[in-house]
Amino acid sequence: MKCDSLIEALSQRVKVLEVTRQYEDQVTALVELNDLPEAVSFLYYGKGGYLSTMVANDEREINKHYALYYALSMEGGKMFEGDELAQEEKCFITIKALIPADNPTYPSVTPLVPACVWYEREAYDMFGLVAEGLPDKRRLALSDDWPNDLFPLRKDAMDYRYRPDMREHYMEPEFEFLRPEGSGIIDVPLGPLHITADEPGHFRLFCDGDTIIDADYRLFYQHRGMEKLAENRMNYDQMGYLAERVCGICGYAHAIACIEAAEKAINLQIPLRAQAIRIVCLEIERLHSHLLNIGLACEVTGNYNAFMHIFRIREYSMKLAELVTGGRKTYGNVVMGGLRRDMTGTEIKESLKILQIIETQVEEVWDAVMDDKRQISRWKGVGILDKQVARDFSPVGPNIRGCGIKRDTRYDHPYDFFNQIEFEVATAQGGDVFAREMVRYMELKSSVSIIRQCFELMPQTPIMIDPTFHVQPENFALAYVEAPRGDNVHWIMQGSAQKVYRWRCRAATYNNWPSLRFQFRGNTIADAALIVCSLDPCYSCTERVTVVDVRSKKSKILTRLDLEDFSKTLKGNPLKDLK
Repeated sequence: MKCDSLIEALSQRVKVLEVTRQYEDQVTALVELNDLPEAVSFLYYGKGGYLSTMVANDEREINKHYALYYALSMEGGKMFEGDELAQEEKCFITIKALIPADNPTYPSVTPLVPACVWYEREAYDMFGLVAEGLPDKRRLALSDDWPNDLFPLRKDAMDYRYRPDMREHYMEPEFEFLRPEGSGIIDVPLGPLHITADEPGHFRLFCDGDTIIDADYRLFYQHRGMEKLAENRMNYDQMGYLAERVCGICGYAHAIACIEAAEKAINLQIPLRAQAIRIVCLEIERLHSHLLNIGLACEVTGNYNAFMHIFRIREYSMKLAELVTGGRKTYGNVVMGGLRRDMTGTEIKESLKILQIIETQVEEVWDAVMDDKRQISRWKGVGILDKQVARDFSPVGPNIRGCGIKRDTRYDHPYDFFNQIEFEVATAQGGDVFAREMVRYMELKSSVSIIRQCFELMPQTPIMIDPTFHVQPENFALAYVEAPRGDNVHWIMQGSAQKVYRWRCRAATYNNWPSLRFQFRGNTIADAALIVCSLDPCYSCTERVTVVDVRSKKSKILTRLDLEDFSKTLKGNPLKDLK
């Protein structure tokens, strides 16, 4: 069985209290709380794991403890050619540790595995679990004026709407950005609000002149509480519709990951035709997402002509989505046991015609972009993600494949119909904006090929089986899909009466954010927007410039008139008189 040899190696390193298997490629090992950092770091660096997700859970009703689940994708380090596990060894190993209810503290894993930092910060926000030794203990998901004794995902959390201290929000404390040491550093804010941003982000660039020395950022301005909502009110099919609304681009990927987590928890196998159509829809999302990002990466650098042509092509991918699902973006097609809607032969023939148009026109526009030396110069050497930083922080999607690291869930852990599909994992060298956009271009061609293969091999089976099943409380499993931005990972623990006990939704961008500050360093302010764009999130920029004296920690926000006066006196060191 998969994972057995890795679990045996882990047992020789730390004491493993219990081993349970959730699925053929998913195993959970329970370890002593004090052994948690050693167990995770051993699998991460010693055995070639990457952090897929970490789940905190309130299990006091089950075993009188809180629990932590660190889910690792075992693939091999992939730092050089051949540095990966054989396909039959690749699997998911989850390290579980129980935390006493009367002492909710645990040793932080972050000092050994930097990729854990956001997860452990969020575990405090949502559950009040304190990571001892965590280098960064600032809030992550909740606002800074949130009550210190209210943890939303605890099972006994009081409804915050009825607390008097949650009704009066007059002055939220200022978030403490991590500033570098030194004098004469300019603090340039980007964000947090802009009318075109679907999820605002507040970035702080710390600059010496025009060069970014370091950066920090504050996100989670629109935390919607979906996990809590699902626990209280929804059955699994309803959760799929909710998950589809996590993201405006890869909603189908979230819906599939959510539903397949529930399916795997009960070992429910769906028909092959449903598997194939699910893959078709996932690859259609990759088409319109990558076309969107390549177009925006051109627009940010002023190449509006390429932007308009790419968006013209993107419209064909939306028509393709409508042919396959009946909807251009919100599909409502994924349910327990399969799909709600099948495809006709006529729809498949029309889809093949549209695929040919997309393939031809994408190549034409991309060749034109590559002939534009100015465009290429704006992409090359900008926003470099160092390969070792990528290894330390477990980014996903084009962000890590642009570093030459061959990580792709479709390749490492084939799901649904992918065992019958041939494709090459797109990678590029350099780790810069150019490499990430090159990966997206190669994946556009790959997605067209994958969709064609699904149509050619389309199994003649039903699209749905009877999803009736007996709920098994406390069963859990994770599911994963390779969304356009990287793998989305969903973890579900079953409750009773077809209700979920705990749902953990981890979007791809969550794993990409922590390493962003390293990509900013050494670049210019003018390239900041392009670097963020190349990660494929949303960002905004509305604030004015702030000049900060890091020694006295005093700051001054410059008005328009201040900026005009400031620009007239750029002689010697213009910052010396600003306090």
